[in-house]
Amino acid sequence: MNSPSKNPETKSQSAEARCVRLLAKAADPASIEPVIERHALSRTGDQVLIEIKAAAVNPSDIKAATGLMPYAVFPRTPGRDYSGVVIDGPEGWIGREVFGSSGDLGIRRDGTHATHLPVEADAVVEKPTGLSWEEAAGIGVPFVTALEGLRRAGMPRSGETVLVLGVNGKVGQAAVQIATWHGARVIGVVRKNERYEGHANSAVEMIDASASDVAARVRELTANKGADIVFNTVGDPYFQAAHKSLALYGRQILIATIERTVPFNILEFYRGQHTYVGIDTLALSSVATGAILRELGPGFAGGHLKPFPIKASAIYPLEQAKAAFIAVAGSSRDRVILRPA
Repeated sequence: MNSPSKNPETKSQSAEARCVRLLAKAADPASIEPVIERHALSRTGDQVLIEIKAAAVNPSDIKAATGLMPYAVFPRTPGRDYSGVVIDGPEGWIGREVFGSSGDLGIRRDGTHATHLPVEADAVVEKPTGLSWEEAAGIGVPFVTALEGLRRAGMPRSGETVLVLGVNGKVGQAAVQIATWHGARVIGVVRKNERYEGHANSAVEMIDASASDVAARVRELTANKGADIVFNTVGDPYFQAAHKSLALYGRQILIATIERTVPFNILEFYRGQHTYVGIDTLALSSVATGAILRELGPGFAGGHLKPFPIKASAIYPLEQAKAAFIAVAGSSRDRVILRPA
């Protein structure tokens, strides 16, 4: 999307916004006590003001609320992902249907769980045609994490094998979509016997970790070569299986973990000439995140990428934000959405 010309001198308007507010850190998810406050919001010269139509709830929102992110500020409005309509901005912006995400929104500054949002004009992306507000709002964090990981590791190519551990999680599904869009073969790992739940551009071969040795099975499926890229969405529980599944020159992407330390075989690491890539999308600004989302645009336009299905039962009004947070904290597989209207 080409940004319209900016005119910082354009007079700004103010909106009376209803905002979910977290006043203090909670001891656990059940103790999160969001309140609804009214705040007058307006944009600065380099921003647009968006009327939020839908906003996703991410696991990182819950972690920040319970003190697992020490740099999260209080009080604040949570929320990183959104879709909506620009109602105020430089010339050429008003009326545009947009979506976006961020590493700092909702964590270090007020975020998207509100009726309105001021954000940098360079951060917003044109909403893909044909997507609902809820679908567009659900793209953000999972797809940004997946693309940033694959981009940093080296985008998969036709003929390469990508192993996705935790394949039925939202980041796992986004990684499958992107990898198969680029022509890679994908093998998915799940912790019990289940099929792949998401969209893919080619067949996804599945490994049940409860019934198979993951690394041994990967070797069988790849004529003993291993996986060129391992996208580990879980962390330490799959670290050794991921390590032993890597091909020569293989790359492992890590985005999360439960335990912080793992045994690490340095000899196997350097003899395999492996690369480990750590991804923290919370370090990405709104503008940097917008640039990543724009790279995904052709995939959605061409049907290679598809948004996550949004169930009516997973859509909550702002006044039921606590129920939405508890659903996400309970590891719901649904993409949970707040709808302000």
